[in-house]
Amino acid sequence: MLNNKNVLLAVSGSIAAYKAANIVRLLKESGSNVQVIQTPKSLDFVTPLTLSTLSGNPVISKMINDDKTWNSHVQLALWADIMLIAPATAKTISKMVNGDCDNILLATYLSCVCPVYFAPAMDLDMFKHSSTRTNINKLTAIDNILLPPAYGKLASGLVGEGRMMNPDNIISFINNDLSKNLPFSGVNILITAGSTHEPIDKVRYITNYSSGKMGVALAKAGADLGANITLVIGPNNNNIKHVNIKVINVTSADEMYQKVKNNFKSNDIGIFSAAVSDYTPTSQATNKIKKSNNNLIINLKPTKDIIYDMSLNKNKSQYIVGFALETENELENAKNKLINKKLDLIILNSLKDKGAGFMHDTNKITIIDSENKIDNFKIKPKLEVAKDIFAKILIHRK
Repeated sequence: MLNNKNVLLAVSGSIAAYKAANIVRLLKESGSNVQVIQTPKSLDFVTPLTLSTLSGNPVISKMINDDKTWNSHVQLALWADIMLIAPATAKTISKMVNGDCDNILLATYLSCVCPVYFAPAMDLDMFKHSSTRTNINKLTAIDNILLPPAYGKLASGLVGEGRMMNPDNIISFINNDLSKNLPFSGVNILITAGSTHEPIDKVRYITNYSSGKMGVALAKAGADLGANITLVIGPNNNNIKHVNIKVINVTSADEMYQKVKNNFKSNDIGIFSAAVSDYTPTSQATNKIKKSNNNLIINLKPTKDIIYDMSLNKNKSQYIVGFALETENELENAKNKLINKKLDLIILNSLKDKGAGFMHDTNKITIIDSENKIDNFKIKPKLEVAKDIFAKILIHRK
């Protein structure tokens, strides 16, 4: 959705312009590249310094700068994947309808070929006036997208419609609108990622080399395809920011098991990419185990088999994907896991392949489905690998 999108935020002269700062912040948190343009009147309500600091780009408010350089409205329009006019005053809306091009906002709007969202902000009687309603209808009739104003207390003290939509709701509205035609729109996906830490004493634990990068890539790829992602992830150093990703942090295998069990039934697809510890100490020492000259024996017990238990309890519509990281007899072991764990799909990678497996930013996979069809892929960045996996799920799940 908004991740990696170029968003052109256009701010017109309403008291609601102060909310533009929060819109910029939310857009940046969603992973958008943000450029702000302001009408001259909006400068009375919010400073360019505020919006440029938050967006990381200079704010544009004139066609021609004081140093006589020109701001190209055409280039701005071509750059934008989305134009968001918030707030949109009655005056700006009227000018948009009539093509009255007297500022940088209007010139850019008239040059745009990308989706345009507009969020009206005005007093109750202005919003109710037939001319305003007519202008809004004309804009929506030519495929501009209305962000309906909210009901509430207005700057005049009146109560009614006319408040600009809340910034959080603006971001949610745009995300939902952009995702409605995506292949996984409305699909709930549970993903596990990373390693687990199985405590020995207060300072030591058993773990493996998993970084969680593959699971995070899957989460981001799925979210960009419209899915609602629940990511259950062990200790990691990954940067995970996406409006469609809910992150649940865990530490141990038992914690991961419980969180997965609590969330599994509400999801359509489960992708189990985590490298969960197979064993955990039977007990944890109360204090740090001091070093001695004697051998240390730690008794271990098997951890719960998360993917197998979920497979046993899945309903007919749920789809389960597992991972197999192997060092020998790779294909045979992966096929056995596919059958024994009752999976719909399994992703095989081998530690023998250079650039694949733990810690790397790349991976090399083989996908095996329940019909024993095998697809081999070249080494790729993990985000591209994740896209290949989702492409296979999309075909096979049908």
